[in-house]
Amino acid sequence: MSSRFKTALLGARDTIPMLVGALPFGIIFGTLAVSSGLSAGATLAMSALVFAGSAQFIAISLIASGTGLVVILLTTLIVNLRHMLYSASMLPYVRHLPQRWRVPLAFWLTDESFAVVHRYYQNATVPLAGKQWYFLGSCLAMYSNWFACTLVGVLLGHALPGMADWGLDFAMVATFIGIVVPLLRTRPMLVAALVAAVVAVAANGLPYKLGLMLAALLGVIAGVIAERLQPKVIYPEQDQGVTDESL
Repeated sequence: MSSRFKTALLGARDTIPMLVGALPFGIIFGTLAVSSGLSAGATLAMSALVFAGSAQFIAISLIASGTGLVVILLTTLIVNLRHMLYSASMLPYVRHLPQRWRVPLAFWLTDESFAVVHRYYQNATVPLAGKQWYFLGSCLAMYSNWFACTLVGVLLGHALPGMADWGLDFAMVATFIGIVVPLLRTRPMLVAALVAAVVAVAANGLPYKLGLMLAALLGVIAGVIAERLQPKVIYPEQDQGVTDESL
C-alpha cells in the first residue's frame, strides 16, 4: 500500500466522528427535499453538485415557500461566505499546490473537513509535502457519506413521510458545536462567531431566513476584517521548499 493511499485513509479515518454527526443530517435533508416537492433526481443532484448542507436546507425551505430564484441564490451564496475564512486559514498550507489540486479540494471543503484537516496541517512534525492526500481522504469521506445519506433519505422519505419530525437533527447541532468550539482559539474566528451569534438572535424575526443570511454575511465580514488587522504569522512549513514537481 502506497504512502499516499495510507495518508488518504488516515484523513478518512480521522473524519469518522464527523461522518456520524452528519449521517442523520443528510438523511433528514433527503426526506425534507422530496416532501418539499423536489424530485429524487433533483435532490441527489443538489447533494452531488452543491454539497453544502446548511445551504441546501435553506434552499429547500425557500423553494417550499415559493421564494424566487434570485433570493434563493443570494441567500445560499451569503450563507456559504464563511468559506472565505476557511480559505484564508488554509491558504498558507495549500498555496504551493497546482490548480488540479486546489480546485477540487476547494469544492469538497466543508465545515467538518476543515476542522479535521486544519488541525492536521498545524502539526509541524509532519512534512507539508503529501499532506494534500490527507485533505483528499477527509473530503472524499464526507462527500460520499453526504451523498449516500441523501439517497437513504430520499428512499425513506417515500416510505416514511413523517421521518423529518423525529428530531434526528440534534446530532448535527452537537457536531457543529464540536466543530466551532475548538476553532475559537484565534481572534478572527472568535470575532466572526460572536458577531454572527448576536446578529442571528437580533434578526431572527426577519422573513425568508434573512436573519440567518445577515448573520452569516456580517460574521464573515467581521472575521475577514479581524484577519486583516491581525499581525501576520510566518508559517515554518512554507520554507520547506515544496514544489509542484514533488506532488
